[in-house]
Amino acid sequence: MLKKLREKWLQEIGEQWPRMTIYERFEQIVALILSVLIMVVIVVALIELTGRVVRMLLLGALDPLEHEVFQNVFGAIMTLLIAMEFKHSIVRVVERRDSIIQVKTVVLIAILALTRKFIIIDVSKTGADVLFALAGVVLALGVVYWLMRERDDRLLALQNQQPDERPRNPG
Repeated sequence: MLKKLREKWLQEIGEQWPRMTIYERFEQIVALILSVLIMVVIVVALIELTGRVVRMLLLGALDPLEHEVFQNVFGAIMTLLIAMEFKHSIVRVVERRDSIIQVKTVVLIAILALTRKFIIIDVSKTGADVLFALAGVVLALGVVYWLMRERDDRLLALQNQQPDERPRNPG
């Protein structure tokens, strides 16, 4: 399956490469290198996390009800999820489906990072002002993400309408 995906990707790039500007080619190369580097980081982090969980299981130290263990394990899992979402955004660039900067994806990654922060934060050592500030940022990012999704949904609905169903400009 990977071979088919690679062949498809290489064919698409081969067809588009001659039409790309020098900068678009540069973007493709950088995105591809970043994608490979992030894959390596994700694999290494996954191996480390797996090793840590297995060691904790063997030593009997894995008690998910213990707050510190929960924070460490799920903090690491959230880090992997954030890295995978970041990798996914880069793959979209490599596949030429999106431009290099996807604001909606950046907002989503920020929300995931803040969610991770809430999971690993020690509330006994963190002031209420910091918690309220983080909550406010999450709320603001959530509103931004929702507004962007609503906009995208409306644009998609307009694109899917039949020509005779589209609103007409008077005059």
